[in-house]
Amino acid sequence: MALKEIQGTVVKKAGDKTATVLVERKVVHPRYHKIVKRFKKYLVHDENNQTNVGDTISAIECRPISKTKSFRLKEIVATGVK
Repeated sequence: MALKEIQGTVVKKAGDKTATVLVERKVVHPRYHKIVKRFKKYLVHDENNQTNVGDTISAIECRPISKTKSFRLKEIVATGVK
């Protein structure tokens, strides 16, 4: 089973040990054949509270930690501006 890996930007620190990550992907529009952006937000488990708003992170799929949280922090790719 291949584990899903996502990369996105932290947009919110949602409580203790949780970060909201915005993931952007680009797809071809079915009718107009232009590249359009699609966005989705994921809740990521951050065990040590080491992420901040604006950071670019990588997260990996894991067992469900709560009702909506099924990803855990893998690494911080880049830190955001403070």
